[in-house]
Amino acid sequence: MTYTIETIARSLGAQAFGDLSLEIDAVAEPQDAGTRDLALAMKPAFAERLPEGHALAAVLWEGADFETLGLKAAIVPARPRYALSGLSKQFDHGESFPKGVHPSACVDPAAELGADVTVGPLAVVSAGARIGAGSVVGPQSFIGACATLGEGCFLREGVRIGARTTLGARVIVQPGAVIGGDGFSFVTPEQSAVERTRASLGDQGEGESQHWERINSLGAVHIGDDCEIGANACIDRGTVRDTKIGARTKLDNLVHIGHNVVIGTDCLICGQVGMAGSSTIGNNCVFAGQVGLNDNIFVGDNVIAGGATKIFTNVPKGRVLLGYPAVKMETHVESYKAIRRLPRLFKQVADLQKAVFKNTEND
Repeated sequence: MTYTIETIARSLGAQAFGDLSLEIDAVAEPQDAGTRDLALAMKPAFAERLPEGHALAAVLWEGADFETLGLKAAIVPARPRYALSGLSKQFDHGESFPKGVHPSACVDPAAELGADVTVGPLAVVSAGARIGAGSVVGPQSFIGACATLGEGCFLREGVRIGARTTLGARVIVQPGAVIGGDGFSFVTPEQSAVERTRASLGDQGEGESQHWERINSLGAVHIGDDCEIGANACIDRGTVRDTKIGARTKLDNLVHIGHNVVIGTDCLICGQVGMAGSSTIGNNCVFAGQVGLNDNIFVGDNVIAGGATKIFTNVPKGRVLLGYPAVKMETHVESYKAIRRLPRLFKQVADLQKAVFKNTEND
């Protein structure tokens, strides 16, 4: 993977300065860059470390003087961080899975494989499964009966796709993810202690111990085009209707999506987020790490929830949330400031009490 500065800049739609014929083999951070690396000095704080490396070229911010920084060439995109998307794609060596169907793979004769599909070692493709052209099923992955993968999907090692699950085009699934496992659905013969507690919001009251009966998952999972599912993420199939994830939504590692959940388009769901069953999420939402959502609630479009926020009730569109339980971010910040002032307030009250008691004694 060798490109000239001119080629890279053209692919990014960016300006280029200096020696445009300079050849680049890789990208690197400024302090680690060699003479054939493109240093990612995208803001002044990063550029300060250029002298620690040996870069001859770098990605810089608008208005930067590459010659003053000791460089022979520079690429200046309109939005440097966004340029990293194109750069990383150009220089990504990928997983180097061998092309075609590996001899150790088990592909049912009733499965349908499109043109140029790769199936890795020890992978299993079940009867009725349909895999779109150019898709990759990584080593030790499993594709369930009647599952569908769109064109250009990329499944890493050990991915599990349950029966009747549908993935759109160009979906990326990281190692160990499980899509289409059964939902966590159980019921007691009579009203359970949990149901009584939720109704009363207090003590569970009197009740006999009961056993839990399983509710089978009859639905499936439907994932839209251009989604990404992180490593060891789990997406449960629906109880009756499908669990659905909209196009271009991205899930981080260890995310859990419960049965019947519906997530809109262009959402960003960070690590360890958990969504309980039948919650509905709008479009363009961002949930930071360890956000939790109650079951059967609705979250509107363009909602942002800060790290470890716990959402128990419906949220209107555009709201920015933080805290446990979730409140407006500015409300949470003011509450936290007030908590930090409490020790000083207690001391002031104690001093006032002493003064009052002293005056009373003097009277």
